[in-house]
Amino acid sequence: MQTAFETLTSDDDGRVCKDISDKACKEQPANFLRHAAALGLSKAADGLADPKLVLAWLMTHLGAPAGLVGLLVPVREAGALLPQLFTAARIRAMGQRKWAWVGAAVGQGIGAAIILLAALTLSGVTGGLVILAGLALVALSRSVASVAYKDVLGKTIAKTRRGTVTGLAGSGAAAVTLGFAAVLMVFSDARVVIVLVALGLAALAWAAAAGIFAGLSEERGATDGGANGWRAAIENLRYLREDPQLARFILARGLLTSTALAPPYLVVMASGAGGAALEGLGALVAASALAGLVSSYFWGRLADISARKVLILTGLTGAVALALALGFNAAGLAQTIWALPLALFALALSHQGVRLGRSTYLVDMAPQDRRAIYTAISNTVIGVVLLASGIFGALAALAGPQATLTLFALMAITGAWVAYGLTELAEA
Repeated sequence: MQTAFETLTSDDDGRVCKDISDKACKEQPANFLRHAAALGLSKAADGLADPKLVLAWLMTHLGAPAGLVGLLVPVREAGALLPQLFTAARIRAMGQRKWAWVGAAVGQGIGAAIILLAALTLSGVTGGLVILAGLALVALSRSVASVAYKDVLGKTIAKTRRGTVTGLAGSGAAAVTLGFAAVLMVFSDARVVIVLVALGLAALAWAAAAGIFAGLSEERGATDGGANGWRAAIENLRYLREDPQLARFILARGLLTSTALAPPYLVVMASGAGGAALEGLGALVAASALAGLVSSYFWGRLADISARKVLILTGLTGAVALALALGFNAAGLAQTIWALPLALFALALSHQGVRLGRSTYLVDMAPQDRRAIYTAISNTVIGVVLLASGIFGALAALAGPQATLTLFALMAITGAWVAYGLTELAEA
């Protein structure tokens, strides 16, 4: 394990630690591999049950109304973020927060199983509603996992290794998703069976991740300040006033959500009213997975050097990707076989960097005793922003997807500018 750890982190001395205890330092090689395996399995399950592509295609196949299909992304994203402000204090009351992540992984597995059962036995409105219910359980479980994971990561992995372990997990998961896409493209006539099998594998992957993470060596942490409820949530919001860097980080992250919200509008722009773009499910999944595969480890290593620069670069990259998509549309190329996957690939490169950069910057920025709280504040505020995605949908309906994508491009550029004003933690 020590050799594997040193190879993956490009270190001559794997026991050089920053920001963690001596005991955690000794356990770091084994913990590093457990983090990579458990998080990789969880991310792979996310790819196999991707709401933006896979579940949208499945609900359309089952005859669910378009209105229900449109709820997939808001339920998934906002459901994973909004509850966090109210669960952070409860998680803080746990001496070992890894158990919160383990329970959350089990919950996500159950949610995936509900979605699979609905796909096997239901259709139409009922099938759509049950799939949304299963996705809501996945999202709520993920909200717990997100808060707990960053705190456990900060306690068990040294400061200069955190981006690397999350990037490694992302690359492995992207490879699995890319294989899934290849199977979809090769056996396109069996798409329904392949998607159903993928949902079953996602449920099993989350169960396996829970088992692996349960074996993590985590020291008991401070549990004071663990009261839960609305009062604790409101009190936590004071950190937005007390820590200007936290407020600026959340503003940058909010603007960079454009990289997550834009893909459905690329599909709308390419397919028009016929919705034909969903017929190329394999190509869309492949473009997204390939972007994660080729960029996750790179973004992770760069985040360990400067997470701030990652946020700047990914904001600019996202704006360029959206400008490219708009240029394809203006040239009449949006409905060609290569334009949509290429635009999605470029946008997914950017979004992957945003996810790794924001996670690494937040863990490095937050004081040890506030990591879970800062994570919850950030994610809850962003959850509100994502709920407002319905406004963007109305804008697309009124002004067309081109106007919405132009707005997203401007948000990405502004997000890069706001990130430029963040403190450079690599020099701290």
